[in-house]
Amino acid sequence: MRPPLFPRHPAVTWLARALGGVVLALGVFGHAMALEINTATEAQLDGLRGLGPSSTARILKARSAGSFTGWSDLMARVKGIKPATAASLSAQGATVQGQPFTPEAR
Repeated sequence: MRPPLFPRHPAVTWLARALGGVVLALGVFGHAMALEINTATEAQLDGLRGLGPSSTARILKARSAGSFTGWSDLMARVKGIKPATAASLSAQGATVQGQPFTPEAR
């Protein structure tokens, strides 16, 4: 198993979340920016509200077996990612295969 990109010290985790959230929220020219789950870094995933270190680790582990084909694939392969969480992540700019979550994407 690959070691984490940064130590799991509370101050480091907080800073990564804060910076990831600012970058994600502002994007270019102040517009919301998409964050592709299939290519996002650990720090970028940690910056999303609703994902903690364990959720991020589960996403990265599942993604190492292959890219997610859609939101339904993500929810099937990652424990704890349900429609409500997917909707929240999508509202923050997260996409899978470039697509936002929609209830029909289940």
